[in-house]
Amino acid sequence: MKSLPLYIFIAVSITGFSQNPDLPTDFLSKEFHKQRRQQLRENMPPNSVAVFFANAVRNRANDVEYAYHQDPDFYYLTGYKEPDAVLLIFKDKQTSTTGTAYDEIIFVQPRNALAEMWTGRRLGDAGVREQLGFELSFNNKEFKKYNIDFSKFDEVLFHEFQNDVRNDPRDSSDLYDLVNQFKAKANFQEKTGLTLSVEPQRNNLNALKLGSIMDGLRGIKTPEELELIQRAVRISCQGQVEVMKAMKPGMSEREVQGIHEFIFKKYQAEDLGYGSIVGGGHNGCILHYIENYKPSITNKELVLMDLGAEYHGYTADITRTIPASGKFSPEQKQIYDIVLNAQQSAIDAIKPGVTFQQISKIARDIVNIGLKDLGIIQNESEGTRYYPHGLSHHLGLDVHDRGDYGELKENMVITVEPGIYIPDDSNCDKKWLGIAVRIEDDVLVTKDGHELLSGSAPRTTREIEAMMKLPSVLDNFILPSIEKKK
Repeated sequence: MKSLPLYIFIAVSITGFSQNPDLPTDFLSKEFHKQRRQQLRENMPPNSVAVFFANAVRNRANDVEYAYHQDPDFYYLTGYKEPDAVLLIFKDKQTSTTGTAYDEIIFVQPRNALAEMWTGRRLGDAGVREQLGFELSFNNKEFKKYNIDFSKFDEVLFHEFQNDVRNDPRDSSDLYDLVNQFKAKANFQEKTGLTLSVEPQRNNLNALKLGSIMDGLRGIKTPEELELIQRAVRISCQGQVEVMKAMKPGMSEREVQGIHEFIFKKYQAEDLGYGSIVGGGHNGCILHYIENYKPSITNKELVLMDLGAEYHGYTADITRTIPASGKFSPEQKQIYDIVLNAQQSAIDAIKPGVTFQQISKIARDIVNIGLKDLGIIQNESEGTRYYPHGLSHHLGLDVHDRGDYGELKENMVITVEPGIYIPDDSNCDKKWLGIAVRIEDDVLVTKDGHELLSGSAPRTTREIEAMMKLPSVLDNFILPSIEKKK
């Protein structure tokens, strides 16, 4: 490959840079991210380079953006949480024009006093070197000048683009421009549609292999990652506990959601791992119901609550289903116990070497038999009508995290979440209609078995009913009416 120009190694002094004293101190260390980059390098094919881009800024409406969330792969490898950046990791050492050897380089958005006054502090290239441990960190405007011949590599690894990045005409080095600059340097063209197609002579570009490599890395959690996941899980469990104690008939779905998310914030969780799901009654039959608009949950209804706090990038994913009245009806309890039996049986089978398919079959067979015994289905093959989703997925920086879905391995963190959902238009006895139950827990695969991480949130009907009898810290939290007086 061509050497780096001399100018790119000249350090630029930026005045006024200092570490933000208001941030928590328990983020992943720069050593963690450096070690992850080395692990990636060891898994890359010979004579290859991997290219990663920061996530795009997403527009909410007009001049308001959504809160920025970094691409999980980019964060995993760098710890950098800002937009408009590109990272290159080389399998082998490269040599600059000055004779300096290097195997990684990152380009980030520059310090900008005016922009930082409006949208917050930036690390800049000096901050990335100081705080994140990169030896080569440069202003993203330098990427266009970065002289690299991608044709010299046997493989260029990257994630396929989705063409959903906005162009800011005021910034010549935003993500839109960085992507296009990479495309020009790599010399490939795009076909009509979303799929990226490389020119025939540029067959060293690989948009698939990188995902497989990252799956292998991120699917196995390190001790540092497990500590953050476990904290996110404990926070989320406490949210479930506090709602169980506070739940009263007449509460809205939005109020229940608010209690959960207040608890998350109280314990310093920065974000949600996904849109909060609070489904009262038949709304629980909508698997990814996030409207949460029902103004009043009745005393005859169940409340399905699927929420996960995100702590320092790592998320929990926990579901509990509780009776608004504080006591399960006989029909609700029958459905609940089938789901709990299916879940516990699957959890009991978790250990290294067991496959995702095997634990899924355990749970599905129990659900199907239970539904048949209750007369809700006539044939066990009909069970997918009331249990239409999978049992398990990886958990980490994404709620549906990267990872291999073959055999379970030590230090994987997975969910176990069977469910039964009986919509109001189902062809069964009407006493079952509107019942929706999902129980979801987070499980660590250990050397010889497993550890239930989310056991502090009650799971059995007896435990839930007992918890719901306890007083709540919110019992006396009564706000005045804001209705307009007539």
